[in-house]
Amino acid sequence: MKNTKLFKGSLKDNIVFGKENVSNNEIENAILLSQSKEIIDNLDDGLDTVIGTKGTYLSGGEQQRIAFARAMVKNSPIVLIDEATAFADPENEHLIQKALKELSNGKTTLMIAHRLTSVKNVDRILVINDGEIKEEGNHEELIKKGGLYKTMWDEYQQSI
Repeated sequence: MKNTKLFKGSLKDNIVFGKENVSNNEIENAILLSQSKEIIDNLDDGLDTVIGTKGTYLSGGEQQRIAFARAMVKNSPIVLIDEATAFADPENEHLIQKALKELSNGKTTLMIAHRLTSVKNVDRILVINDGEIKEEGNHEELIKKGGLYKTMWDEYQQSI
């Protein structure tokens, strides 16, 4: 989600984009689950706030959370996420992780990520290097294997 696409228009229009006849209850639920309530509550015009050119600008992490609200309203059975936390600061990363958990609940989710914290709690991790799957398993299994994933995890832990 490094190139989250929000459109010039109201936040409400961005959240309901792609689905017709969305109830206010569906919108409110998506806002809560996507960790976007604080964003909207802090804007003078709330859901009617226009974003984009000559409108209000949101941070990358805020845009991602609004995009998650859209995905929650759409409620597709399959979700594809590319670098959901790539440009998020630590606070937004935490909120995005919470939103991701809600968005993925009961769905098939394919996630592309470089930040290992993004994939720590998923069912299956594929470690790809030079275009080939080098390892496969969940976090605990890959740590026990002591291969490439463990090396990357150890390096990540040392960096923080």
